[in-house]
Amino acid sequence: MTVTRRKFLATSGAGLGLALTPPRLWASTELSVGQMRIQTLSDGHLTLPPDFIFGPMPKAELAPILQSHDLTGAALTPECNVTLLQDGTNTVLFDVGAGAGFQDSAGELVDALEGLGLAPEDITHVVFTHCHPDHLWGVLDEFDDPTFYEAQHMMGQQEWEYWFDPETTNTIQSERTTMAVGARRRMEVLEENIVLFDDGQEILPGVAAHMTPGHTPGHMSFELRSGSDSVLVLGDAIGNHHVAFERPDWQSGSDQDRPLAAQTRQSILDRAVAEKMQLIGYHLPGGGIGRAERAGSTYRFVPDGA
Repeated sequence: MTVTRRKFLATSGAGLGLALTPPRLWASTELSVGQMRIQTLSDGHLTLPPDFIFGPMPKAELAPILQSHDLTGAALTPECNVTLLQDGTNTVLFDVGAGAGFQDSAGELVDALEGLGLAPEDITHVVFTHCHPDHLWGVLDEFDDPTFYEAQHMMGQQEWEYWFDPETTNTIQSERTTMAVGARRRMEVLEENIVLFDDGQEILPGVAAHMTPGHTPGHMSFELRSGSDSVLVLGDAIGNHHVAFERPDWQSGSDQDRPLAAQTRQSILDRAVAEKMQLIGYHLPGGGIGRAERAGSTYRFVPDGA
């Protein structure tokens, strides 16, 4: 496995109307697993109220963790890292960002791809971890047409069935109804071009699907492996670099099934440490690539290069 390297890709408008627009930067973090070149590209970041994650957690015990990570502001701004895999034959995206209209600070993936010299039609496969807006909604462009129109789209069977079920909008928690409506609308466009898969299935050469439920009912993570080298694309199975590592047993407000999500986090971290497996987290810092280390009786996230 090659050592991770980080670089910055600048893009700017070439037309007269954009001549004075400063370049926009996307962090690109890169590693290799066998013949697979793996990069993370920024879709921007989210802006979230702290209680979206921290609401159910014990306040007295939480406070020193937040202070140690300098999380004292009125909002959380997690970055959104989309994983790109190129193996010489396939060009694969794991999730597609938020697209237009979700949050102004997100939806930058197509521009980030352009910075690498890639166009939407160059993507051969789109693989989804789950159906939340910042992972799925970028699948349609501003005209509600498929963004990656040459790509084969792929999703876990259980995740598809849950969000495509029209009853989900009636049974999901009320604060998540908009997510369900938005997911269903986009999935209807994809219905004729979706490949569904199950837990444990090798969906592409060197890419195995693993059920990591709790954040959503059918959330999937993906192990990219060549020989003894492997990387786990986490999606939101581990959603942050602070509390999720230091107290994976605590329930997070961002998860749909909170107890199950906590069990999933603990299992992933145990395995990642035991197997010295690299991790790519959609909302982890510094491009999202790093590893978990034991820190006494718990864990810490170590970004690659640290």
